[in-house]
Amino acid sequence: MDNPVPPRAHGPGPRRRDRHGRGMRGPVAPPQVPLAASRAEAFADLVQDSVERLERRWPQLADIDFLVLEVPQFGAEERWNDEAVPLGGTFAAREGHRARVVVYRRPVEIRTKGRDERAALVHEVVVEQVADLLGLTPETVDPRYGED
Repeated sequence: MDNPVPPRAHGPGPRRRDRHGRGMRGPVAPPQVPLAASRAEAFADLVQDSVERLERRWPQLADIDFLVLEVPQFGAEERWNDEAVPLGGTFAAREGHRARVVVYRRPVEIRTKGRDERAALVHEVVVEQVADLLGLTPETVDPRYGED
């Protein structure tokens, strides 16, 4: 059987279809849908939600940087000990640097099973770290701290 149209030579341009002729695959979900967010982005959103919740009560939190790191980083002088892996940490303000609150994503994710449980633990960690930085009790920072 003769084919009147010769097959297109694949050149340097983008392919318009996959090898089975069904078209190129697109994203699973549009970018505005939560499914499209990575786990790291979803975790950062949980931290941001917690910070916004606390900023209504404590406006001075606007002067603090909130960061998300994958895991705690130890310097050469620090050694691993038998204590539990920290879920967060604080860094006091120094010249040229604002105070920082850090939440460690992987240790928090390992200790939780679902999104609601993760959101609750993230909020507890943020409240504890803010309380440590401000020299207050967690119950003072958030009266609902420790409630289930």
